[in-house]
Amino acid sequence: MNKQAISLGRILGISIRLDYSWFAVFALMTWSLAVSYYPFQIRGMGSTVYWVMGALTAIMLFGSVLLHELGHSVVALRYKIPVRSITLFIFGGVAEIGAEPPRASAEFFIAIAGPIVSFALAIIFNVLQVGIAAFAPLLALAKYVALINGTLALFNLIPGFPLDGGRVFRAILWGTMHNLRRATSIAANLGRVIAFLFMAFGVWQAIRGDLGGLWFVFIGWYLQNAAESQLEQQKIQSLLAGHPVSEAMNRNYVLVPAAIPLQQFVDQNLMGYGQRAFVVQADGTVIGLLTWHDINAVPRSEWRTATAERAMIPVSRLHLVGPDTGLEIAANEIVREDVPSLPVIANGHIFGTIGREELTWFLQRLRVLRA
Repeated sequence: MNKQAISLGRILGISIRLDYSWFAVFALMTWSLAVSYYPFQIRGMGSTVYWVMGALTAIMLFGSVLLHELGHSVVALRYKIPVRSITLFIFGGVAEIGAEPPRASAEFFIAIAGPIVSFALAIIFNVLQVGIAAFAPLLALAKYVALINGTLALFNLIPGFPLDGGRVFRAILWGTMHNLRRATSIAANLGRVIAFLFMAFGVWQAIRGDLGGLWFVFIGWYLQNAAESQLEQQKIQSLLAGHPVSEAMNRNYVLVPAAIPLQQFVDQNLMGYGQRAFVVQADGTVIGLLTWHDINAVPRSEWRTATAERAMIPVSRLHLVGPDTGLEIAANEIVREDVPSLPVIANGHIFGTIGREELTWFLQRLRVLRA
């Protein structure tokens, strides 16, 4: 649940979101097209036409990115892999796929689907140019969108994880080595090398006086962070693998009556517990999770009448874990749901909670034991 994004609705059951950073790149792209590209391509038009065409082109480019991510998502859904959301942001877009592909071939086809969609769009807009050659504004738009889609496809096929090409490379390694963790490690390290090459090229360009090289530095920095994050995640997954939730969960969970007013709950319990999340129950059944963020989302003037049930995250919106669930799976769910804790439930019975604090403590203990 990305709290830094605006919901645009759903496509094929997938939540489409717009990160706030998108507005910055939209404004920059519109300005760039309006003052440089369109005045050169379409001479003699007024500035209003250039700005309108710039904005329209920027929207179409992000529409192309959305279709690229939907390409990944549709193939993932065919493999019964859930896709929770697609978020458009400053670097383009990202589809939040709910699980690792079941096999290397699935990873390959999911990864390659996005570039195929972008190549198809590039071909379509190139073909359209024949029919609209007499309409200069539309011709200029089609040329630019075709070029960007072709560039997007080629860029994403660079074999550096987590780019699509890096995922294709990981799929090939996985299918050859039959070891997902080892394949991920190799692909992520290659991604780091490519990221450093991007940054080095960008610095070299900037030294020569081309400030556009700073964009390559920015992209390289982003890829480097993404690759490092993947390697760190891989280390954590390796440490947690083989350990069930029951080994790390907090058995001293706090139950909250569904009907308790928020003001009463805060007055009586705020200072009494070190918990970041509370389990809400009604008639002996767990119905949700209450966090401090959820409480603060309710206007303070309504705390005397608003209940815990109103503020909580319903169980139906949580991906529950059981005591036998692998800790690496629970960790992924906590990150994806963006909650501090999840209730541990099996057969309608609650056993405890598992959250970021419990995982951090358990990882520290594992690292000490491994050392």
